[in-house]
Amino acid sequence: MKIMSFQASLAAALMLAAAWLVSPVSAQTQTQPAAPAQATAQPAAASPAPAPAAAPAAAAPAAKADTAAIAPAMKELSPWVMFMSADVIVKAVMIGLAFASLMTWTVLIAKSIELSVASGKLRSALKKISEARSLAEAQMALGAKQGILPSFLAAALREARMSAGLSSDAGIKERAASSFSEIVRAEARRIRVGMGVLATIGSTSPFVGLFGTVWGIMNSFIGISKSQTTNLAVVAPGIAEALLATAIGLVAAIPAVIIYNHFSRMTKSYLELVSRASGAAARLLSRDLDRSHGSAHSRAAE
Repeated sequence: MKIMSFQASLAAALMLAAAWLVSPVSAQTQTQPAAPAQATAQPAAASPAPAPAAAPAAAAPAAKADTAAIAPAMKELSPWVMFMSADVIVKAVMIGLAFASLMTWTVLIAKSIELSVASGKLRSALKKISEARSLAEAQMALGAKQGILPSFLAAALREARMSAGLSSDAGIKERAASSFSEIVRAEARRIRVGMGVLATIGSTSPFVGLFGTVWGIMNSFIGISKSQTTNLAVVAPGIAEALLATAIGLVAAIPAVIIYNHFSRMTKSYLELVSRASGAAARLLSRDLDRSHGSAHSRAAE
């Protein structure tokens, strides 16, 4: 019995020893595959990390290169550079429109001075003859000055002198009115000199600028077909040069139209003063004729 119990206890001890020895091995076999899994998981997780770092590194030079390529082009899009790099025909259009704009402002200055001086002189002359009773007194009041009112007075005196001995006052007044109308028409033509230039510039400048734009865009499309690219940095300069012609055309046309309308109003006001001067000369002539007939009737009565 003792031997059997010893053998049973020895077998139990051997089983415990075997279990103790097997348990670390199984633990190692279970932990060792996990370690490679973690190791493989870590590279798998760590391997994409360099890719984003490399992508911005590669994208940054590309972005800098694009910015460096576009920035000079945008800096060069100034009006003077666009004009210098434009086609010969577009340059000619721009120069012509700039000259038209210069003519517009020249006409503005010249006509403003002319109309102001003429209106001031005529108002002063009308004020001087407001108390005159005859054509001779009016001429003495004005003196030897040149102007539209002295022309009316001279025409009235000339007609009265050439019609001396005629008894028809209506005929004298009609002939004097005809002379006055010729003077008024001549003055209207003189004062409107330069207005046709403004009308022409205001009506044609947008179309001339549009012609330059169409020509420039046509050249731009030809350049696009040759370069075989639609990149904005390549297309934009040519289109901007073409649109500059339209902009200059509008710059020339808009002031011309405004100035033309302004001078139309000023010319109308001045011609109204001329009509007043014509009426004043006609009234003085009528007084002289009535006075001469009155003196003739008084002499006949005596």
